[in-house]
Amino acid sequence: MDALNRQSTIEGDGAGDEVQELRERLAQAESRLLQLEKMAAVGQIAAGVAHEINNPVGFISSNLGSLRTYIDRVFAVIAAYEKIESALQSDHPARIEIADARAAAEFDYLRQDIPDLLTESLDGLTRVKEIINDLKDFSRVDDGHRQEADLHRGLESTLNVIRNEIKYKAEVIREFGDLPLVNCVPAQINQVFMNLLSNAAQAIETMGRITLRTGADEVCAWVEISDTGKGIPPEVQARIFDPFFTTKPVGKGTGLGLSISRDIVQRHGGKLEVSSTVGEGTTFRLVLPIAGLPENGG
Repeated sequence: MDALNRQSTIEGDGAGDEVQELRERLAQAESRLLQLEKMAAVGQIAAGVAHEINNPVGFISSNLGSLRTYIDRVFAVIAAYEKIESALQSDHPARIEIADARAAAEFDYLRQDIPDLLTESLDGLTRVKEIINDLKDFSRVDDGHRQEADLHRGLESTLNVIRNEIKYKAEVIREFGDLPLVNCVPAQINQVFMNLLSNAAQAIETMGRITLRTGADEVCAWVEISDTGKGIPPEVQARIFDPFFTTKPVGKGTGLGLSISRDIVQRHGGKLEVSSTVGEGTTFRLVLPIAGLPENGG
């Protein structure tokens, strides 16, 4: 009887362990789902904000273009008056008054600076338009449907979106090969790029390099993101894709970025690998099938 009770206790303990493991896996799945929902919500907000910004940027750009035309016409009229001015005697009261007004207004400086200001403003608006387009490309709401996408464009859009995070940490070097269009969910792959690029920037303590390499064979396209950061110890590499695993301080990371990235890549039928040497840097290699998977295969 005692033996049967002991056996029941052992079996009960085993069942309890299984239940606990299932609960932990469920909690992890719920956390990943919540994180993915947040990413989708942020993407929708970003796309909406980009659309709203696009409208005022459009009419500001148009107005500045018109202003440049008007100023050119004003300067042409002034040039005509200058010809009349030059015909006046040097001691003519009107000529003296014009000279005083010109000096007080620093007119020669204004004539040179106004076109430069307009050019800088229009260049700035062009940059804003590029950022808006990159933000829309990065976060476009595509309902999870796969389509043929340009991975180089995705990389460039992502780089522009997180430019401020990278520009003070690393020089970005591009070693791009010829890539075919890849059948994927672009917004999801862009999210993977953002996670990998952010990690690369955070791994670099002083100004370093982030190198982007791409290539393809008949079946797969690949992207490598390498950094000259501090590197990842082998014991950390073994757990780096585990949910909630992070070496960052509390509040600095959820430990889900790489886990979600690998899940996204695996749902696309691809793989995400890491190689690293402490003190030298880290390389993440993303491989995706060019043809993708059927819609119900992910």
